[in-house]
Amino acid sequence: MGFLLKFLRRRKPTAAIGVADEEKGRDLSVEEGKGCVKRFKWDEIKDFTKDFSRLIGQGGFSNVYLANLSGSALGAVKIHVGNDRLNQVFRQELDILTRLRHDNIVKFLGYCDDQEEGAMVFEYVPNGNLQEKLHGKERELLPWKTRMSIAFQLAEAIEFLHDKCSPLIVHGDIKASNILLDERFNCKLCDFGSAKMGFSSTVVPPRTKHIMVGSPGYTDPHYLRTGVASKKNDVYSLGVIILELVTGMEAFCPERGQLLTRMVASNLREIAEGGGGAAETVAGMVDPRLDGEFDLEEAKAMLIIVGLCLQQSPTARPSAAEILQTMKDKIDSVDSRLSSPAKDCDH
Repeated sequence: MGFLLKFLRRRKPTAAIGVADEEKGRDLSVEEGKGCVKRFKWDEIKDFTKDFSRLIGQGGFSNVYLANLSGSALGAVKIHVGNDRLNQVFRQELDILTRLRHDNIVKFLGYCDDQEEGAMVFEYVPNGNLQEKLHGKERELLPWKTRMSIAFQLAEAIEFLHDKCSPLIVHGDIKASNILLDERFNCKLCDFGSAKMGFSSTVVPPRTKHIMVGSPGYTDPHYLRTGVASKKNDVYSLGVIILELVTGMEAFCPERGQLLTRMVASNLREIAEGGGGAAETVAGMVDPRLDGEFDLEEAKAMLIIVGLCLQQSPTARPSAAEILQTMKDKIDSVDSRLSSPAKDCDH
């Protein structure tokens, strides 16, 4: 399998995504579900971004620029820094993105690969990301119902990746800064640079372990210890996101060097055990900025979900589908009838 993967990665880039004739330039496209992924020329990318003049985001190995697409449509162009290892990451992410179409995953519109730096074109999501909204300098007070909707939609996106794609996909880097919010504060999961394909629901150690340190506060400790990747890595990260939404606290405080999961571990155990003081513990954990404007039973249900997601043993954690069903049963703030239907991957 390792030899096969290396062979496939060395093939011509366009072959991996089904482009028949790379000399035809931007007229080529790959049909994906109900949409179309276009291949752009580098000059078009420069024109869209006004020669990369409007930087709107930065990552460890990429920059994101605002783009004016056809008509009045805005887009976001992600430019990968070029080297051999990052080009491989670019190809892997490109292969995954062309398989995805879901209302709670950022829409992939096209790409350019005729320069050393790879470019990906996405829809523009105007309301920033969850990290900025919860913890940034200009943070906003997100109402309880909005927080519950974000949690529900994120669970929908993860369930789609885990259960409704072929092959199945593990995102691998779910964190608040990778959750974009549109004008109505709908969740748009982004950044599939750490994603992997073809995982079963069980946790099976590979013959060769590849340790990759993820984002502080969000990464499954079991993965950090063993290098074994599975769906349950994403479930752990989902639990951290829900914990942030309920408490309003950051997953990791660099000033204190503290993990949110460790700070609240004893409280989560108390809530799970359901003692006489559980309700008071729940109320004390909810973001005080909400000034009591939340549903106590919903908060309790969400914190119980968090406790299950953060179980040390991956096999003890629920699946994304089970989490979603619990939310539908327990969280009245979320009307699942209004949620976006999942759309199958293009096989």
